[in-house]
Amino acid sequence: MNQGTSTAPQLGLGIIGAGGFATFLAGATASLPAVSLRAVTDVRADAARRLAEAHGARAIPSWPELLDDDAVDIVVVATTPDSHRSLARAALEAGKHVFCEKPLALHHIEARDLVATVERTGGVLVVDHVLRYNPLLRAVARLRGPLLGPVQRFCFENDASDEDLDPGHWFWDESRSGGIFVEHGVHFFDAAAMLLDDEATSVTAVTARRSGGPVDLVSATVVHGEDSLATHTHSFTHAHRCERQLMRLDCGTAEVRVEGWIPVIAEIDAWTDDAGLLVAEGLPDRAAELLHVDGFRLGPEAGIRVTVHRDHATSPARGRGRDLQLPHRVRVELTLGGHEAKAASYAESVRAAMTDLVGRIADGGAPASGVREGAAAVRVADAATRATRHGRSESLSVSPVPVP
Repeated sequence: MNQGTSTAPQLGLGIIGAGGFATFLAGATASLPAVSLRAVTDVRADAARRLAEAHGARAIPSWPELLDDDAVDIVVVATTPDSHRSLARAALEAGKHVFCEKPLALHHIEARDLVATVERTGGVLVVDHVLRYNPLLRAVARLRGPLLGPVQRFCFENDASDEDLDPGHWFWDESRSGGIFVEHGVHFFDAAAMLLDDEATSVTAVTARRSGGPVDLVSATVVHGEDSLATHTHSFTHAHRCERQLMRLDCGTAEVRVEGWIPVIAEIDAWTDDAGLLVAEGLPDRAAELLHVDGFRLGPEAGIRVTVHRDHATSPARGRGRDLQLPHRVRVELTLGGHEAKAASYAESVRAAMTDLVGRIADGGAPASGVREGAAAVRVADAATRATRHGRSESLSVSPVPVP
């Protein structure tokens, strides 16, 4: 299995922003032979120096100087969201490729500008939408067909912690973060786009705020095509120990439940016909294929387990106006190693995203989480934010990005 190794010359990484995510990314990608951290810059010179020294790189006084450095081929934008668009654009204009922390931009018009910049410069840009590189979601996407069928409802509930978000944190400043839908929701607007068959067409949204404080609870309902809905609820109101996240996919005859915003366990409960039963029974032997993501190193506990109940019901079935043949019930558990695997799975997803970027630089292909995917997620998040202000549904009928 190809895990992202390469015999090509190493590509130099230059990181703008030496905060927590930059430190995490540097560690997650350190084992990739195709890249080497060469330079770090941050407005806090001591933070840049510490991160650079930890990886044998150089601390550089400013980001324009980093963009002028011939040793840097890929620029990692790891700053606050309000600067992502300007830094990514400057890097592309300087002839660099870009790994951009999410969101791609604060507003859709800015994201569209980056789409045009990528197309004009020929650079490759990957957005850190790590769910696109999670093996469980890749497997679920690959199982659409005889076993799962199309997703008719996507539901994500995020009860997140605010223990580390003091009142002065930039997260609460919409001019810097874009607000909850943009700063965090883009992950899940993007996941819905990955798993649903149709593009988002409209969005409605509401918010709530703590007494005398900022908006900390938001919910959006997005229509995809004519026959699918996605609901997204995010609250930043919990203690760390009380965090909960659940993604639920309703496929009519099957349900998929995925726990955690970094998924490590997925469960499928499906009623199916003979063809679906045959697919289900063969899943354990296909685990390596279904869970494969280039650059993601699966642990020894990763795998698929299946329980089959043949002829569990004999009566006719009907759903959404169609007659259905559903005699068999199957339960499937896909795991990356349980909750203990969360930190490793997060790191491996970032490693896989960087592997994707390196591969697309080499072959000129489109990355799984490229500029268009990033712009599409910002488009929905931006519309959801507007919907909360205007109190009405926001249409997404206009083409999301210009087609060359």
